Amino acid sequence: MKAQDYPRQVQELIARLKRMPGVGSRGAERHALWFLQHGRNDARALAEALLAAADEVGSCPQCGFFSQKGELCTACSDPARDGALLCVVEQPTDVLPIERCGTFRGLYHCLGGKISPLDGVLPEDLSVAQLLERVKKAPGCEVILAVGSDVEGETTALYLAEQLAQSDCRVSRLAQGMPAGAGLGQADAVTLMRALEGRKGL
Repeated sequence: MKAQDYPRQVQELIARLKRMPGVGSRGAERHALWFLQHGRNDARALAEALLAAADEVGSCPQCGFFSQKGELCTACSDPARDGALLCVVEQPTDVLPIERCGTFRGLYHCLGGKISPLDGVLPEDLSVAQLLERVKKAPGCEVILAVGSDVEGETTALYLAEQLAQSDCRVSRLAQGMPAGAGLGQADAVTLMRALEGRKGL
């Protein structure tokens, strides 16, 4: 006697949903069943939106952020942006937290990762050559390295600083230190050290 189970199509849907970050087996099953029981119209709309995103969205040919395929992103096509400020981030998803601050009015450059030899990611795997080319076309610009503060991020920042040393640009790094609202008791030794090193006069 065969055990009762979901039809093959539902099993495939659950398996696909499970591959999404943050979605476990139970969550994938709940989502799949919700679509079947309550959200058939929503399921069709979701499928159309997924297909449209997959077919029509690509990377900005200048900075690497998301854009309509073959077109510049909103920032790169905005003449009001300051072309003398270039913020370098690891991934396209790192752009939005900076944008949401509402204070940065320059342009971006997405590396596509960070140097990590243990993971097989070398400098030539990142868009470093494109960054150097952009800097060459904007003499006197400032390059802000907004990469992570982990070991790989520090390695990437040092490598980029060395590569940019011969260029006509100023290289800076995001300030690091105490997060807003945190007390000294919650900070680790490295955070405290960087907060002390980056202190400012009042």
